[in-house]
Amino acid sequence: MAFDLDEQLNGSRVGFFTDTSICIGCKACEVACKEWNQVPEDGLDFTGMSYDNTVGLSADTWRHVAFVEQRTPMGRQEPGVGDMDFRWLMSSDVCKHCTQAACLDVCPTGSLFRTEYGTVVVQEDICNGCGYCVPACPFGVIGKRETTGVAAKCTMCYDRLPAGEEPACAKTCPTDSIQFGDLDELRERADRRLRQVQEAGMTSARLYGRDPDDGVGGMGAFFLLLDEPEVYGLPPDPVVTTRDLPSMWRHVGVAAAGLLAGIAATAWRRR
Repeated sequence: MAFDLDEQLNGSRVGFFTDTSICIGCKACEVACKEWNQVPEDGLDFTGMSYDNTVGLSADTWRHVAFVEQRTPMGRQEPGVGDMDFRWLMSSDVCKHCTQAACLDVCPTGSLFRTEYGTVVVQEDICNGCGYCVPACPFGVIGKRETTGVAAKCTMCYDRLPAGEEPACAKTCPTDSIQFGDLDELRERADRRLRQVQEAGMTSARLYGRDPDDGVGGMGAFFLLLDEPEVYGLPPDPVVTTRDLPSMWRHVGVAAAGLLAGIAATAWRRR
């Protein structure tokens, strides 16, 4: 499936590679996304659970920087401190623009569509607010706006791409943690970066969503993580939630046929 999509787009598929090892948690990407896309504010109050005040992705937060505070062994004993230390893991999360996007499968109006760049975009003026796409997303990315009732998520700044402009979040990132470009080239760059990070001693580092053979056929937005995906709030083995949709419809058809047959038989007996 991943190969088919890349071939169909003739090498024009673009995406994000987010290197969490150099994310500083500045949230400039969140601000740039909201400003360019005119996304409403979504939580400016202190939550009491974290230094992060936006909590997660939603219809009103299309980029979200997670602050993960993690206990780590120091390898030595410090007076009054013990042998444990803390480290921050920062990661800017976003819609994955999946190769096999379940949200596309369930949208009844065509509001969700695949662009010529391989990204997945919501046309809010066509959305009927059914909400089928919300539980279909294995990453919990897409949501419905309380004010309008329609679905909304990252568009990868679809309106900037025809002009040759990169998405606002990538352009704003001060460390190049968020990188945008040709997806194949980004995968090669990520492979090199992973080797570099692991050789530097971060042996638990791994790429998440880079492999076209994974459960969603590869992601248009993938990550270099320094720990397990669960640490960052990501599912370890994401799957296409609509993978059984054809068989489900077959079962529905059989059940419907049986129901109609029963109704017809009952009506015949009453004649």
